[in-house]
Amino acid sequence: MKKLTSTEIRQMFLDYFKEHGHNVEPSAALVPVDDPSLLWINSGVATLKKYFDGRVIPENPRIANAQKSIRTNDIENVGYTARHHTFFEMLGNFSIGDYFKEEAIIRAWDFLTNDQWIGFDPELLSVTIHPEDEEAYKIWKDQIGIPVERIIRLEGNFWDIGEGPSGPNSEIFYDRGPSYGDDFSDPELYPGGENERYLEIWNLVFSEFNHNPDNTYTPLPKKNIDTGMGLERMASVIQDVPTNFDTDLFLPIIEAVENVSGRKYGETSQADTAFKVIADHVRTVAFAIGDGALPSNEGRGYVLRRLLRRAVRFAKQLGIDKSFMYMLVPIVGDIMKDFYPEVHDKQAFIMKVVKNEEDRFHETLHDGMTILSSIIEKAKASGTFIVSGSDAFKLYDTYGFPFELTEEFALEEDVTVDRIGFDEEMAAQRNRARAARATTDSMHVQSGVLGEIHDASEFIGYGQLEADAVISVLIQDGQRIGHAAEGETVQLILDRTPFYAESGGQIADKGTLTNDSFTAEVRDVKKAPNGQNLHTVFISSGEMNEGAAVAAKVDEFSRNLTVKNHTATHLLHRALKDVLGDHVNQAGSYVGPDRLRFDFSHFGQVTKDELERIEFQVNEQIWAGTPVDTSLAPIAEAKEMGAMALFGEKYGDIVRVVKVGDYSIELCGGCHVRNTSDINVFKIISEGGIGAGTRRIEAFTGGQAFRSFKEDQAVIDQVAATAKATPKTVVTKVESILADFKELQRENESLQAKLGNSQLTAVLETAQQIEDITVISANVEVKDNNGLRQLIDELKQKTVKSVIVLGTVTDGKVMLAAGVTDDLKGGGYHAGKIVNHVASLCGGKGGGRPDMAMAGAKDASKLDEALQSVYDYVKSV
Repeated sequence: MKKLTSTEIRQMFLDYFKEHGHNVEPSAALVPVDDPSLLWINSGVATLKKYFDGRVIPENPRIANAQKSIRTNDIENVGYTARHHTFFEMLGNFSIGDYFKEEAIIRAWDFLTNDQWIGFDPELLSVTIHPEDEEAYKIWKDQIGIPVERIIRLEGNFWDIGEGPSGPNSEIFYDRGPSYGDDFSDPELYPGGENERYLEIWNLVFSEFNHNPDNTYTPLPKKNIDTGMGLERMASVIQDVPTNFDTDLFLPIIEAVENVSGRKYGETSQADTAFKVIADHVRTVAFAIGDGALPSNEGRGYVLRRLLRRAVRFAKQLGIDKSFMYMLVPIVGDIMKDFYPEVHDKQAFIMKVVKNEEDRFHETLHDGMTILSSIIEKAKASGTFIVSGSDAFKLYDTYGFPFELTEEFALEEDVTVDRIGFDEEMAAQRNRARAARATTDSMHVQSGVLGEIHDASEFIGYGQLEADAVISVLIQDGQRIGHAAEGETVQLILDRTPFYAESGGQIADKGTLTNDSFTAEVRDVKKAPNGQNLHTVFISSGEMNEGAAVAAKVDEFSRNLTVKNHTATHLLHRALKDVLGDHVNQAGSYVGPDRLRFDFSHFGQVTKDELERIEFQVNEQIWAGTPVDTSLAPIAEAKEMGAMALFGEKYGDIVRVVKVGDYSIELCGGCHVRNTSDINVFKIISEGGIGAGTRRIEAFTGGQAFRSFKEDQAVIDQVAATAKATPKTVVTKVESILADFKELQRENESLQAKLGNSQLTAVLETAQQIEDITVISANVEVKDNNGLRQLIDELKQKTVKSVIVLGTVTDGKVMLAAGVTDDLKGGGYHAGKIVNHVASLCGGKGGGRPDMAMAGAKDASKLDEALQSVYDYVKSV
């Protein structure tokens, strides 16, 4: 077995499968694109769903990749085990309806045992299979030659995520030797058991069934292979180290933490846990920020915030009490830059975000300690000496205060924390998040019909909006048909089409298909699995037949509005980068005839001045009348030209480049104006945050923008007329009116204060002494409950040992308030009981604290009598 670096292992894997006819796909971004069922890309297969469920047919059915991934379902285990990670790399080879079990097994065995590649000793490898998978058993035994005692049948070897492709799997295990366990009386010491000796290094999934919505299983139209090999685990075996953290993927980070802390890795298990947590979490945070996620209080941003704060907490165990994780970002970038350059390329931005978040949490720790101290005091005062689970969760969820810190500080005060209650709150939050994502399918059930259609269809809609065409395929309810009648909705493929299929944010064209036999409305167009434009049409009259010649006509008015908005998004994207910074990336868009919407990554607010600069810069480009050129180019050449690729998108070898003079150049398959002057004008109508580190701009162009300007002008004219001013003088007039209003407010407040002082004096004069207690019970004039409460507070400040009851009538309803001064606490005088007594005499009820209480009643005629009863009530206590 060779000693290889992690970089060499990754490259060797990809080279091997490239030699065996696989296309190597680049790693996708960690933030999923068009897949709201996932919070993060969490496996190599997650980015290939469209191939596995048949929505898209790949150019080559053999695919290999090295995919960066994030899983956060067991964050609490990271640092305590040898192989738990939140960020990891999955190496995988995939077959979409091409080879199946035999070649998958042969390829895996050859790569692992061939001296030209990894060169493992075959005697050290064992495999597990599903008990009913006799096909895999025979291949391993008869073709590979593994002894039957090293082929273990396990019931759990079946890959199933609910609806969609599923099937048995076979895992390959490496025997690390007796130093990792030699007690064969241990019932778990076998490949697939809970032990450290036999390490799973590769999982081969044989997708051969559809898991249907009714929980039945049927054979797939095409059988698939999906494999996964964790790079970190493979590196630990090849580099012969006890844990993944001792590989070259982590050690440089750990060494940097040693330098900051002055502590040494390997001295104590507690310190080692802290080193591991920091090394793991900084990799996750750096890569996630590099791919567009930002810390926040929701979604994936919440995950990043939690990871950063967990790392800071463990750093304290190493004596690190300052922001430092941002200094580790360059090291993460250097380790990974050969294959993943994004952290290295965005180093300055990632460091800035991490440092801001660290600084913020160090401040939050101080605030959290203050709140925790009061919670602990409350627990002591209650006599339970228990911090409730809800209080601990509030500290965690609202203030980012880790549960373990709450537990540690509580323990110092001989107070425990309700862990069960905290876990219940956490589980409820996870269920809410899971339910929010569960509404969207993760993987679709395969359908064989569209995937089998290879009829050519040429898109000609860049240059023409009308064409003569032939219906080459007609489909209804997932089945091919020969004809369809009036009133039916069908899907069809034309041999040539001017209709744009929804893609890249641009909505699909609408229009008509006609001939002498029928008229049909084109209502939607999407890409079929093999790339053709698939039209959804409604037959409004006549009968449609497959093979019929038709006149295809796009709604020209709608298309023209759409292309104005599409080109404007390119201008906006460039302006955002120029004004806000190069970290801005497109995170989604909508381009239709009615408006444009552009989502982008950015932390912090966009100021009014920045927004005005962005809007003006876009309009400058429109007024410059710059030609918009489109061309096809190899992707490498396009990137050398400086073309911006859309965040998270994957591109073919030949790409379409849209260039607006020297101002903007992007890879885009959409439809555009020929000259920026065709857009006429651009107007931003809204801007705001929509989630974790993501903001949204909505805008109008052309006629829509003009109508919006006119609507704004109409509002200004109306305000001017109301203020008896002209549009040019309305601002000055409104400022004058506001100044007069503020002056009147001040005069009113002064009069209210004088009236209040007068009323306060009058009320004090009604006070009666009952033994050593001052009793005030009066009908007063105030506007609302707040007025009653304020007057009672003032009376309490001017008296001692006092019981005060005040009432008023507003709109025929009685409002009451009672107050008891603090020096009467424990004397039997309870404001809540007193006010309830008075209210009951007026047909109402109320209650509250011993020192202050409120009530309401219906019978205003009884108010004075009820207030008079207070004196007798006090005497009776």
